[in-house]
Amino acid sequence: MSSLSLPVADPELTELLTGRLSLVEERLRGAVAHADVLADTASRHLVNAGGKRLRPLLTLLAAQLGEGHRPEVVDAAVVVELTHLATLYHDDVMDSAPVRRGAPAAHEVWGNHVAILTGDLLFARASAVVAGLGPDAVRIQASTFERLCLGQLHETVGPAEHEDPVEHYIQVLSDKTGSLIATSARFGAMFAGCRPDVVSTLVAYGEKVGVAFQLADDVIDLSADPAQTGKTPGTDLREGVPTMPALLLRAQAAGPEGTEGDRELVRLLDADLTDDAALAEAVAGLRGHPVVEETRARAEAWAQDAVRALGTLPSGAVKDALVSFAEALVDRAA
Repeated sequence: MSSLSLPVADPELTELLTGRLSLVEERLRGAVAHADVLADTASRHLVNAGGKRLRPLLTLLAAQLGEGHRPEVVDAAVVVELTHLATLYHDDVMDSAPVRRGAPAAHEVWGNHVAILTGDLLFARASAVVAGLGPDAVRIQASTFERLCLGQLHETVGPAEHEDPVEHYIQVLSDKTGSLIATSARFGAMFAGCRPDVVSTLVAYGEKVGVAFQLADDVIDLSADPAQTGKTPGTDLREGVPTMPALLLRAQAAGPEGTEGDRELVRLLDADLTDDAALAEAVAGLRGHPVVEETRARAEAWAQDAVRALGTLPSGAVKDALVSFAEALVDRAA
């Protein structure tokens, strides 16, 4: 594994990306700084907690298909990470998540109101940076933000009576996660001067990678060590947030092949999970069910679709790294 925590085989590309990512990190810390002490401290909270920086990394990687040295590429990478960080502040409030990246979630430290407003401040900073990239970038950012909001809205209200819950969930993932990852790849190629067909290829790739990433997260939430993930296992179950394993279980339990064990596990998921022991029992029950492996297989299938979307790109270190990027997102422990 490289210093980027990705299997980028080409050492020259790894060194280049590592240097560029360090520049993004420096710019990111400057972008969240405030003269107001509370705003400054709260805005830096998740930046200081670290993270994978997958979105800016993808921006930088996609840019290597063109003129990746352009300063606009770094600005674009800062924009996508600021946007992502802002969504985390909001998501943790909505999901009542106690921990993020191994640190207490912002709402646990300052309360819901401050956490939400801090997320808004980061969106404002992202808007300020993207404004310098021109009207096309502003429109793309606005469209991405709209999809992020729609994804959260549809997750919150759930599927309509006529909708298939699994298909509804995939659309939620496409909007909540795929949209920003696609924009990350799009910005990289776009500001590196790549041809429109290359940009379109990377958008399709990013959308699919985003769904694969989130499906893998559904598995990790049940099976990984919290010391590695920095999250409390089963938080989504406790808050009633749908995940693919739970949706597949419910579909199976309601169908003709559903067993009494399936239905009992559904009843367990629907019970009061505020007690830690009850939550641990629900997590253990779902973790041992075949729907987890089915979810993992779906994540791998979406990643393979993403790789196939790269078919028209020229062979070389960058394409190889994009393939590795997709594969690494589903083959991870955190």
